[in-house]
Order: sequence, then C-alpha cells, then structure tokens
Amino acid sequence: MTKSEKKEQAKVSSEDKHASEKNEQKEKKSTPIKEETPEEKLKTTHEKLLRTMAEMENQRRRFEKEKQEAFEFGGFNFAAESLSLIDNIDRAIISFKNDESLKNNEDLNKIIDGIEIVKKDLISIFKKNGIEAIECINKKFDPNFHQAMLEVENNTKEAGTVVQEIQKGYMMKDRLLRPSLVGVAKKREEKEEKK
Repeated sequence: MTKSEKKEQAKVSSEDKHASEKNEQKEKKSTPIKEETPEEKLKTTHEKLLRTMAEMENQRRRFEKEKQEAFEFGGFNFAAESLSLIDNIDRAIISFKNDESLKNNEDLNKIIDGIEIVKKDLISIFKKNGIEAIECINKKFDPNFHQAMLEVENNTKEAGTVVQEIQKGYMMKDRLLRPSLVGVAKKREEKEEKK
C-alpha cells in the first residue's frame, strides 16, 4: 500500500465513524419520549399554578409593607436633617444667656422667650409626627440608642451608666433617628502607692 492509499483508507474510516455517531444520535432522538398522561399534566399544571399564586401573594404583601413604611417613614431624612434646628435654637439660647454684654439688656428676656416659643412649636410638630427625644441620663448605656463620646470617672454611679448628654438623640416611632452623644461613667482607678 502506498502512502496515498493509506491516507484515503484513513479518511474513509473516519467518515464512517462520524456517520455511525450521527446515526446513533438520531436514534436516541427518535426514540419516543414517555408522554405524560392527562392526570400528570393536570398535576404539574396545578403545582405551577399554586406556586405562581403563592409568589403573587408574597409580592402583594411586600408591596403593602413597603407602602406602609413609605407612608410612616417617608419624612425620615427630612426629620433627621431638621434636628439641627433644635440644636441651633438651644445653642442660641445658651449663647444669649452666657453673653456678658447682653446680660444688662432689658429686652434679652423677650428675645429668649421668643426663641423658646419657636423651639416649643418645633418640638410639638415633631411629637405630632412621632419624633421624640431619647431620655438617657442615669440610664444604662445602650449602643442601639447611645454613642459614647467620653468616659467620666465617677464612683457614685455604676460603671456603664450615662452621666452626661452632649447631644440629644431622637427616635421616629420605633426607628432611631439620631443616637444620643453621651458621657459614660467608669470607676475611678485607685493608684497604689509605691514604697
């Protein structure tokens, strides 16, 4: 056998292999797939329908919850930013009361009274919308509502008790609007004397 004849024979044998593989694949495809009975079709359709209905109900509940939260907490960001108004009003009152040059001014009390009326109105509006200050003095430190800014040595209070409020914290219904910035008591360390 010559080289060209060997090549031809190899070519023919590889073509035969491809043809036989294609025939086997066609036979596999042409073998009839077991058809579902009408009862099985009904059962699978019923299961699909139940799953779809459950998904739709879950989606409806999710939308209702989101709608309710949007209604209750839609002004959350606005309320959080408005808290700086109360802080600034408090600072203004303290500033007026502590200014030596204004203490002799007879109209100072009228100005302070006017500012305090504005503050009371603002607090009233906040309360109507479910925004309340967090009471923290003499309470146990809670990282969910308080942010510790410093530790104060104090032997009269239990360690971890809030003894100083640096900035008021606020809640909007059951959500934290702003944590209270606080000072927390710690026990005074007694130094041992070296001899």
